[in-house]
Amino acid sequence: MGELKDAGIISVMACQAINNLGYDGEEIFRRVGITPEQLNSMDLRTPHEGQALFWQVLEEETGDANIGIHLGEHLPIFRGQVIEYLFLSSSTFGDGFTRAFCFLRLLSDAVTAHIEEESDDEVYVSPNFVESTVRHMIEASAVGMIKFFRHVTEGAFQPTRITFAHKSDFPLEEYKKIFRCPVELEAEENRVYFKKEVLNYPSSHAEPELLKLHEKYASAHIAKLEKQDLVLQVNRVIAELLESGEANLDTVAERLQMKPRNLRSRLSEANTNFNQVMADYRCYLAKRLLARTEESIDEIVYLTGFSEPSTFYRAFKRWVGMTPIEYRKMKKNNAVANAAK
Repeated sequence: MGELKDAGIISVMACQAINNLGYDGEEIFRRVGITPEQLNSMDLRTPHEGQALFWQVLEEETGDANIGIHLGEHLPIFRGQVIEYLFLSSSTFGDGFTRAFCFLRLLSDAVTAHIEEESDDEVYVSPNFVESTVRHMIEASAVGMIKFFRHVTEGAFQPTRITFAHKSDFPLEEYKKIFRCPVELEAEENRVYFKKEVLNYPSSHAEPELLKLHEKYASAHIAKLEKQDLVLQVNRVIAELLESGEANLDTVAERLQMKPRNLRSRLSEANTNFNQVMADYRCYLAKRLLARTEESIDEIVYLTGFSEPSTFYRAFKRWVGMTPIEYRKMKKNNAVANAAK
């Protein structure tokens, strides 16, 4: 798998929660590099590593060292997504969990979850996040998950106790008020315990034929993400080979341990081709170097894998609609104007 990503719906819900707290959600996201237009994009998936900056900016803006748990309280219920539909169209809550969490990647590449039996009458769901996930994200996600489970069980879901693997200065009694159950910190892992009988809670929206359609839709989206993974892997190898002049289909395929014909076919399935991926990466790199560095144009020509400045100029003009010098000047003027606001 390539770079870990989170679905755009997570950012949209966080933006709504920030607004509910009385702050400007769109401005917070602007500060971490996400525009309102991007927030409204159906295909938005943000780098999971960007979560750290998001929570840092939000903590600075609010002055709240426990912003994760408080943001979680203001999150809207997760609705209108295929994960919800899988729960509702399944026969029981337990069946919905089993089906829906096969597709958890639709929400995030950085978390997995499973249900384990603790005793004859108690089970727990364990959401496992990648190690880099910050405490705020884990706590907000726990609140949001419980809200969602209550929603799909019409209020029947209620945690009996919760454990978090992280440390926190937030008082345990305050955690208890929010979750309405005992909370333990620095535990073995993140767990939300609940009564086993809830697994058998019947869905009033159960519909076998609809469930099949929802599973087909979810599978198609997972397949789309897997195709995007391949493009990210190709980009990574191109980045490694570009300066050497060896960034071609055969060499990239060899690095990815596949035949060139297979790579060409898989890129076609992802609705692209090697030349397009190469051009997109070169364009991205050139724009980044022009906007964020003082590298000379000659050096950028070399770093983007072009042999001649004239070839680079023609390609950049075709990509962007302006020359590299015009683009750099525009970006500097924009930066000055933004700093003056």
